[in-house]
Amino acid sequence: MRNFIVRTITAVFFVAAIVTCFLRPEAMAFLFAVVTGLTIWEFTGLVNEREHVAINRLICTVAGVYFFLAMMGYNSGITSSGVFIPYLISIIYLLIAELYLKQEDPVSNWAYTMMSQLYIALPFSLLNVLAFRAVGDGICYTYLIPLSVFVFLWINDTGAYLCGSLLGKHKLFPRISPGKSWEGSVGGGILVMVIAVLVWYLTEQYGVNDLQLSAVEWAGLGLTVVVFGTWGDLVESLFKRTLGIKDSGHILPGHGGMLDRFDSSLLAIPAAVVYLYTLTIL
Repeated sequence: MRNFIVRTITAVFFVAAIVTCFLRPEAMAFLFAVVTGLTIWEFTGLVNEREHVAINRLICTVAGVYFFLAMMGYNSGITSSGVFIPYLISIIYLLIAELYLKQEDPVSNWAYTMMSQLYIALPFSLLNVLAFRAVGDGICYTYLIPLSVFVFLWINDTGAYLCGSLLGKHKLFPRISPGKSWEGSVGGGILVMVIAVLVWYLTEQYGVNDLQLSAVEWAGLGLTVVVFGTWGDLVESLFKRTLGIKDSGHILPGHGGMLDRFDSSLLAIPAAVVYLYTLTIL
């Protein structure tokens, strides 16, 4: 009972923080810069426990946070593309440094170093692509799309859990995640698409459908988030199984670590960007 209360309180604060941060670009930038840093720090700490692996946690973390802020500055029109040069220099340094550190397995160090950037820093940074768009000669901030990605992920988790508990018989991916079922995944996906159409209706009614998505396009965005969010969850499950751990960390009471909470979004965010660009609306 106590664990349930702790989980509930953490979940409420977690959702409230995510929702409110998107109301202002400064709040979004601050919160997700922190999230990016904490997640990379957690990831690099986990992989450094592997035999013969020793990557630079500090530089990886600082570089990832800088990349997020650089993307925010560039997409919001505050800075030019030159803002990415320090990030590129840091990546080059991390590659060249292995020539002189005489580590036992430099290839693994390179791989995990780049993974910290591609798997964590890049997806979070792409939130800025969803949040800022060109309007005429200027750039405006919109909370609707990035917030919708997280809302769809939460609804999918809830729907999949309920449908899986009631109807789940066929395992989705037993080798990696025995608790997931096809019934749960399909149920969660259907619920998300229904909610996505509802979002279209409400945004049309109140005139806040910033990107002018149709009902079908909103449903497509929901389905994209569901499919890639599920794969994101499975990718992190495979990562934890490979390392032989249950939770990625303990920073969120009752919910594990940062990777545990944001695993689905790490694939859902890039997929949403690709989907919207495919519609040629960004």
